[in-house]
Amino acid sequence: MPKTKEELARLIDHTILNPAATPKDVERYCREVLEYGFWGVMVNPFYVSYAKAIVGNRAKVMSVVGFPFGATKPSLKAQEAEAALNDGADEIDMVMNVGAFKAGLYEIVAREIKAVASVVHDYGGILKVIIETGYLTPDEIAKASLLAVESGADFVKTSTGYGPRGATVEDVAIIRKAVGDRAGVKAAGGIRTAEQAIAMIKAGANRIGSSHGVDIINTFK
Repeated sequence: MPKTKEELARLIDHTILNPAATPKDVERYCREVLEYGFWGVMVNPFYVSYAKAIVGNRAKVMSVVGFPFGATKPSLKAQEAEAALNDGADEIDMVMNVGAFKAGLYEIVAREIKAVASVVHDYGGILKVIIETGYLTPDEIAKASLLAVESGADFVKTSTGYGPRGATVEDVAIIRKAVGDRAGVKAAGGIRTAEQAIAMIKAGANRIGSSHGVDIINTFK
């Protein structure tokens, strides 16, 4: 459990995935990552090389694949991941095919995660799989979490922020119980304060994704 602002900052992916974000906006987030000591900056694929040029090796650069709906062909998700990694991304947050999962097409979901995991791990990167908990029942959250980890995910992530709702403490607890210590858990979606972030961490999250990283740190007591 983080006891200082610095410890909490190291658990935060400072996120700017707004489709209207400009280079100036992305630069501000990158500068905030360096100022506050966040784990890294999460940007859309277009901005990976730009962000990398700013933060260098002082922080991680992360990007998204199949974002925000996950309804992209598996081969294209793998290509998108490789492009981001070539541009300098250290970590990839991939949206699983939620519709395929809901339909019970688990082999399709597993195959796409394995394809992206293979590429990411070949580059020495980290793969987080977004299961979009707002569309899932508790049982489905647990099943999707296990499927993701068994297919190569390093983290299971709750939400994109563009689904029906963001992360909840209950979501995080279900994911952590399902995966145990086999993978990390990233809570994202609607987290704006230190109180919310700490609640997610207590429930089992060891990474927080938020576009309000500065607000989280400034409300930490």
